[in-house]
Amino acid sequence: MKKKGFFGEFKEFIARGNVMDMAVGVIIGGAFGKISTSLVNDIIMPLISMLTGGIDFSAWKWVLKAAVGETPEVAVNFGVFLATVLDFIIIAFAVFCMIRAINSLHRKKEEPAAEEPASAPEPSAEEVLLTEIRDLLKEKKD
Repeated sequence: MKKKGFFGEFKEFIARGNVMDMAVGVIIGGAFGKISTSLVNDIIMPLISMLTGGIDFSAWKWVLKAAVGETPEVAVNFGVFLATVLDFIIIAFAVFCMIRAINSLHRKKEEPAAEEPASAPEPSAEEVLLTEIRDLLKEKKD
């Protein structure tokens, strides 16, 4: 067996169909991420800000050190973090729903059509012989 070089292995890896599927998934995932981010930033966060008295949710922060002169402030921007977490939860939920639907389709595909009930197993030779002996003994008694 001839040993392949680094580039030969790379060429074989790229030629596999699942690499192309993965590339398409990454591209669609990026586009879906933009939709999810827009949903969070442009629809959900303004509603939350309205419920909190008009505060800009992304501006929520804890200032650790105020800006002095030309030095910028040091702050923990937890509003942006919460928006990112919400964005992640939406994407994770969508992926979960998609995987669940795919698994459901796979289970339906794998289920065999209405199976016939299993018939009783055939008796062994010993059981047949014992049954015949029993029947003969019953006939002698009668």
